Amino acid sequence: MTFNVGQTVVHPHHGPAAIRRVATRKVRGEDMEYLVLEVQANRLEVWVPLAKAAEVGLRPVLNGAQLQKLMEVLKAGADAEETQWSRRFKENTELLASGSITDVARVVRNLTLRSLEKGLSHAERDMLRHARRPLLTEISLSLGVTEDEAAAVLDGVWQASSTSLAEPVT
Repeated sequence: MTFNVGQTVVHPHHGPAAIRRVATRKVRGEDMEYLVLEVQANRLEVWVPLAKAAEVGLRPVLNGAQLQKLMEVLKAGADAEETQWSRRFKENTELLASGSITDVARVVRNLTLRSLEKGLSHAERDMLRHARRPLLTEISLSLGVTEDEAAAVLDGVWQASSTSLAEPVT
């Protein structure tokens, strides 16, 4: 992937960020090029080695086809759920830590469906709120809408067919 100054990219752990400049630093006696990113959520500056951008997981904002695939993940039935709360929480934490927007969507979907059916613990409600944030930002950027409009799109996924979503996927 080629990167351009001013381009918005998605960092797997920090979310959407704008490429502010390409900088060179001397590391162990060798010049290394870095993409200097400004994270949109908190104005944090992140330096990513240009040569390792793909390995780090830096990627462009979802295009239309990729967003459609993400919506299919959200519309799918819930994954088979671990009955023990601590194991379920650990699995969701690991999925969120992966940095994959698809994994984040799975967590949001599973917790939302559980919330509609059985309710969530306080920790799971916090996790859902935390997991929705990057998903909303990604949908917002991909569609070119506000985050409030993205929230309406996301919530509409479950309102449109909430009865068909309740069946677990095995």
